[in-house]
Amino acid sequence: MTDENLPQAPTGEFVMFSTEDGQLRIECRFESETLWLPQAAIANLYQVTPQAITQHIKAIYEDGELEQSATCKPFLQVRQEGTRQVNRNTMHYSLSVILAVGYRVRSVRETQFLQWATQTLQEYLIKGFVMDDERLKNPPVGQSVVPDYFGEMLERIRDIRASERRVYLRVREIFALAADYEPSLQETTRFFHVIQNKLHFACTGQTAAELIHQRADANLPNMGLTSFKGNAVRKSDVIIAKNYLSQSEVDDRQTP
Repeated sequence: MTDENLPQAPTGEFVMFSTEDGQLRIECRFESETLWLPQAAIANLYQVTPQAITQHIKAIYEDGELEQSATCKPFLQVRQEGTRQVNRNTMHYSLSVILAVGYRVRSVRETQFLQWATQTLQEYLIKGFVMDDERLKNPPVGQSVVPDYFGEMLERIRDIRASERRVYLRVREIFALAADYEPSLQETTRFFHVIQNKLHFACTGQTAAELIHQRADANLPNMGLTSFKGNAVRKSDVIIAKNYLSQSEVDDRQTP
């Protein structure tokens, strides 16, 4: 398998597990609504040899306790080898495997890890995100190979804040302060359109209607759209002016 075909490590989705005594800290990958660890990290978690972990994982799959294709994935991982930083594809195992191994080795840390993982996944399901506050407050320094995703997190937050629905909700909150606010009136919808047009005009010099008229082109790939939902352009996509913006224009539009 080539590096190009490997699933990419979850961007910015890392959470840190710490034991109650603080003597052990393990970085877990978060993807597909579950947690993932490589073999070496599982061995470190349960304080056993990597060879023992290998045997337990092999037995779990051979016994049919878990399905390997659904609980095992390769990810690119940055490693420090001497003075070099290299990328290695490393097999990672899902939370189901991690807990199954913990039961077999009869480690007291299985309970601690299960409680922490349950809380982490619950936070994701309820809030829609998981954050490692301590890691974000204390970024890596010096020659550390641990990636810092703080900047990317800010970019993602900016993109979320600039979404059509988020802008509408923010404008509605402000507009609701007016004594004569009535959400069902056409004036309310018209006011939102005016605000959207002002944002478009600020970064392109054109209103939403002018953008669509100028940039929609059936002769171009994807009708000239630069972004749209799903794998195919739909009618609902071509009438949204934001879908025609270049990346630089999107950045300008999102800038506070």
